[in-house]
Amino acid sequence: MKISLAFKLFSVLLLTCIAVFAAQAIILRISVQEDFFDYLNFQEQDRISEALPRFANAYREHGNWNFLKGDLRTFLGLILQQPDLEVQRGELPIAEQTGAGVRMGLLDIHLKRIAGNQLLDENSVRRPIVVGGEVVGWLGIVPIQRVLSPNEALFLAKQRKTWLIFGSISVLLIALLTFVLSRPVRRRMHSLARATRQLAGGDYRIRIPVETIDEIGALAQDFNRLAQALELNERARRTFMADISHELRTPLAVVRAELEAVQDGVREPNAQVLQAMHQEVKQLGKLIDDFNDLALTDVGALTYRRTSVDVVMILNTALNSMLGRFASAGLLLEREIVDNHLIISGDERRLLQLFSNILENTLRYTDAAGHVRIACKSTGRSVQITMEDSAPGVPADKLPFLFERFYRVDESRNRASGGSGLGLAICRNIVEAHEGRITVHPSALGGLRLTIELELSIQ
Repeated sequence: MKISLAFKLFSVLLLTCIAVFAAQAIILRISVQEDFFDYLNFQEQDRISEALPRFANAYREHGNWNFLKGDLRTFLGLILQQPDLEVQRGELPIAEQTGAGVRMGLLDIHLKRIAGNQLLDENSVRRPIVVGGEVVGWLGIVPIQRVLSPNEALFLAKQRKTWLIFGSISVLLIALLTFVLSRPVRRRMHSLARATRQLAGGDYRIRIPVETIDEIGALAQDFNRLAQALELNERARRTFMADISHELRTPLAVVRAELEAVQDGVREPNAQVLQAMHQEVKQLGKLIDDFNDLALTDVGALTYRRTSVDVVMILNTALNSMLGRFASAGLLLEREIVDNHLIISGDERRLLQLFSNILENTLRYTDAAGHVRIACKSTGRSVQITMEDSAPGVPADKLPFLFERFYRVDESRNRASGGSGLGLAICRNIVEAHEGRITVHPSALGGLRLTIELELSIQ
């Protein structure tokens, strides 16, 4: 049988309260009843000690205990010295048996009662009477618990009954309060469980109201953040799949159209047609390669082989491989790169891909006769690489979206220029996998200013 968390919570609180109450009842009984009676009995042993010398002297005078048999007045005289109780028919009234003196009695060496309280026996508290180094008898006292009057016993019984009633009412009140206090917790837990089931079913718009600032409230906040992240991821996934299908459909549609035209005899399979189809196939291959790179960089450092590498050398390698293309495009390339080595922990192949992607992006989207500035320097414990280009620029409100997948700025970033819209997204993944930071701002040259910061290795 499945037991709910709410029932467990209620049971734990209730059983805890009952256990506390039971412990209090036991402690009260022991401390008030048992310990109090023990205190009285110990106090009354002092009376025995006081009377022992008188009984020893009386035994020396008479030589035996026969003088006390049937003589209650003499016995009380030895105990109280000045008896003021009226003896009737040789027995003490029950109402008088609660006093210490009247609960005392005398036993012989064989523990047989000689005089005193009729309830005295070998199990009573007793002290030996020693005469001439020998035990001649025992002076004892009956515990007060055994000689309670009917009224006193009834009083104790009523007290126990009252305590039982009080305890029962307390338990009922505790159960009621526990139920009332645990009800909001149970309601919120049920709400959280219901929302979790909806989230597992694909409803990422579900949110839980945060009613209090406590552990459950913090859990609700975490749940809402998780639901929001899943909603954004699902939206991004759908957008990504739509973008992929759109990006792949375009070159495939061109190639298919060219092939169908050749098959139908509309166009001749000449070099121009083959070149057009080859260009689209190259575009399709480039797009697939970008998808693969994006997937690998999304995995992050798991696919990286980190070693100590020189950032300056890697940056110069990427620049030198593209000098001819920059010159062909009529772009002025300005370098401000330090001569010394700047060592970081990184993947040389990925860093080369990072710089090549950014340079390719700059080359593709900078107008002819433009200006490109590449700078690299150390700033404290990090290395800073800055890449700036001239017009066209990007509106300030669109700068935050440049690192999103398939994002293009209509005025300058379009499919006709050959980009897939994945280059900067790949660059961001590479930088973040190296525990670095990449930012983009408007450049004083009229275009973009892209800054990369990577932590230097400790030498």
